[in-house]
Amino acid sequence: MAKTFDYLNKVLRASQAGWASPSLLLRYAIIVVAIGGISFAYAFSAGWVGWPVHRAPLSATRVVNAFESVTGPHPGFRRNHAKGICVTGRFESNGAGAALSRAHVFAPGVIPVVGRFSVPGTNPTVGDGESRLRSFALRLAVPDGEEWRMAMNSAPIFSVRTPDEFVAELAAHRVDKGTGKPDPARIAAFEEQHPEARAFRDWTRAHPASSGFDNAAYYSVSAFRFVKADGTSHYVRWSMVPEAAYQPVEAMQRRDPDFLAHRLVKTLGSGPLRWHLVLAVAQPGDAINDATRVWPQTSNRERIDAGTLVIDRAEAQIDGPCRNIDFDPLILPAGIEPSADPLLAARSATYMESFYRRMSEEVRYASKR
Repeated sequence: MAKTFDYLNKVLRASQAGWASPSLLLRYAIIVVAIGGISFAYAFSAGWVGWPVHRAPLSATRVVNAFESVTGPHPGFRRNHAKGICVTGRFESNGAGAALSRAHVFAPGVIPVVGRFSVPGTNPTVGDGESRLRSFALRLAVPDGEEWRMAMNSAPIFSVRTPDEFVAELAAHRVDKGTGKPDPARIAAFEEQHPEARAFRDWTRAHPASSGFDNAAYYSVSAFRFVKADGTSHYVRWSMVPEAAYQPVEAMQRRDPDFLAHRLVKTLGSGPLRWHLVLAVAQPGDAINDATRVWPQTSNRERIDAGTLVIDRAEAQIDGPCRNIDFDPLILPAGIEPSADPLLAARSATYMESFYRRMSEEVRYASKR
């Protein structure tokens, strides 16, 4: 899949450079044709087509439709994490991660990074104070041509275990047209049937949202299989641990609907921000394929600080470097493999469907100009 997206990104860059035609519409059309031409291969590699009927996973179309039903469609924006800001920087690997994986990203050295901070949700105009979570997506461009893409949240667990349950959860949180808010009774009924969703809600209430993007820790949520050069492997969950001290969001901040981006830009004006990539190794009894279950914070768990992420620049998502990046968590370098967590394949195909829709919408918008 990394090679497929390498090709797509080349087409995107080439079309933006204008090699095909001076016509903006034609350049957008080339993008859509390229996406359409690889969509089947992408879905097949993610396990979403070519399955027997009794094993077929939930379609990406249905998941994205469920996102759109929450607050209505917002053309041109991501179907989840619609509101965000691009960032760039570097990852300074200290070489310690090589104890768990042969991925070149863990060799000592510096790797350029493009990322995106965001808040969960489908509405690009939502006030920052309404979210209990922060999200952080990254693309690490490894020197050998491979990539490692991450999509992390500020909670170490997810609210449901399967894609079907996630669609049901989105339906439960659908905004009522009369009140402009979700129906509490409908949410309560869903949580009654899915106690893991209630546990997730309780976790977020016990851990108030951070006052900024810069002082939150971010988690892989799902486990991944790290493979060493000799073929031995371990399951790992990772986190980005900030050097900035955590502070909960304050009531005064909530008055500014865009305080997260404003704080980020202001803070970067004083210097770069840093996080440490910490790899936590699974122990016997840890949930490998269930993102709703937290790994206990045992004192004897192996943890490796693999290096420092440095972010030194922020740009608007409308034309910033993260604009056309699909932060698919299954785009992995050799030496890192997905677990059997059912959410991973679902997220991969759903991200692609969202990407395809917003690129298509840009073509339609350009055609009317």
